[in-house]
Amino acid sequence: MALFNLKQTDVTTRLRGNAAEDAALAHLLAAGLQLVERNYRTPGRGGGEIDLVMREAGGTLVFVEVRARAGTTHGGAAASVGGVKQRRIVLAARHYLMRHRSPPPCRFDVVAIDGDHIEWLKAAFDAA
Repeated sequence: MALFNLKQTDVTTRLRGNAAEDAALAHLLAAGLQLVERNYRTPGRGGGEIDLVMREAGGTLVFVEVRARAGTTHGGAAASVGGVKQRRIVLAARHYLMRHRSPPPCRFDVVAIDGDHIEWLKAAFDAA
């Protein structure tokens, strides 16, 4: 969809999301991870999306969900990654891993940004 067809709130939300992903990516790169892919989406409707696919030095593939909130009301950014969102991320990860003949070790992390505070939650949830 072209930007000129979007409402101002949609543009602002997209810009905030991109800024949060940029901050999370910088944080993870500084910690020694390597970017593999950004904004991986499964084809079709109802699929999932992975904000960042990263690789640790030991080879572990890290699927990262980035969440940002202006404050910590309603539990903050980390609390917004509920069961439905987790299932969609796992679905997208499984689809992503179909490309690999022998999938590497994987984990699901969350980078939660509350205001100016960044928190990296390793192994935030499981695929089960």
